[in-house]
Amino acid sequence: MGSKGKEYGIWQRVQRNLLWLSLLAFVWLVCSAQASAETLKERQQAFPNWQGKPAVGSSEGDLVYPKWMAGTWRMNSTLIDMVAPLAPEIVTPGFEGNRQFLHKPVSAIIKFIPITVSKGRFLNRPLPPVRLEDAKDDEIEIVSDRAFNGLSLARAYLGDDWVKSVKVDPDDPNRQITFLKDNQQLISTVTGRTVEAQNSVTFATTEVFQQYFRNAKSADDARAVYLNEVENTTIYRRRSDANFPVAADQITAIYLSPQDPNYFKAKDKPVALYRYQLSFSPLRPGK
Repeated sequence: MGSKGKEYGIWQRVQRNLLWLSLLAFVWLVCSAQASAETLKERQQAFPNWQGKPAVGSSEGDLVYPKWMAGTWRMNSTLIDMVAPLAPEIVTPGFEGNRQFLHKPVSAIIKFIPITVSKGRFLNRPLPPVRLEDAKDDEIEIVSDRAFNGLSLARAYLGDDWVKSVKVDPDDPNRQITFLKDNQQLISTVTGRTVEAQNSVTFATTEVFQQYFRNAKSADDARAVYLNEVENTTIYRRRSDANFPVAADQITAIYLSPQDPNYFKAKDKPVALYRYQLSFSPLRPGK
């Protein structure tokens, strides 16, 4: 098999496992002041009848989570539904392969940490351990531990052998590189996000990000292949259940890349939709 054929085979393998990337939304989501004509709750309720992409703001900075998301969690994700809206004419290569995840919980350790802020900008360093209820609101923000969470989630879905490491651009929290075996890289870049008004028990977000697959065996061989565009719409809820105090409903939409021969047939309609439930159990120290 030639090098081009080998790269295509790896590309297909990555696409068959694209579902885990939807979970990496925890790594990159950010607040935005732009409002959508369609609320995120309405978009969630319209599943699977999504006719286009959501209106999102620009991707700047990092997501500020509610304080009730702070801590270390064991997150269970269960795929509960999957739809190919344009089938049988258009079906993504990874769609049927993702059926292996239906109704099978996948577990990963996730961290949300406090960081210091200054004049509205992140200093990008963790605070020493503090009691969040004693801290001033303008001193800290809760964000995802992006590199840790990205590695934990990727290995939960792809396996330790496939995923070597995950790095976040120190100058741009919206850009993340997952280093795979055989010197392959998957580059994910957030291009747009929005957040709906929060209250004490709900937190709703949506993001759009692009994915690139790169063969980086050497400095002279850094070709990138654009895979697709992904949207994640997520509604988190705070619950009274002490064992699982946070739950979420997340929907992932896959859109074709301009290089795909079916791009103009699909236009801005999703070609694959995945819906799954997330539950968070607090991980006590020493466990």
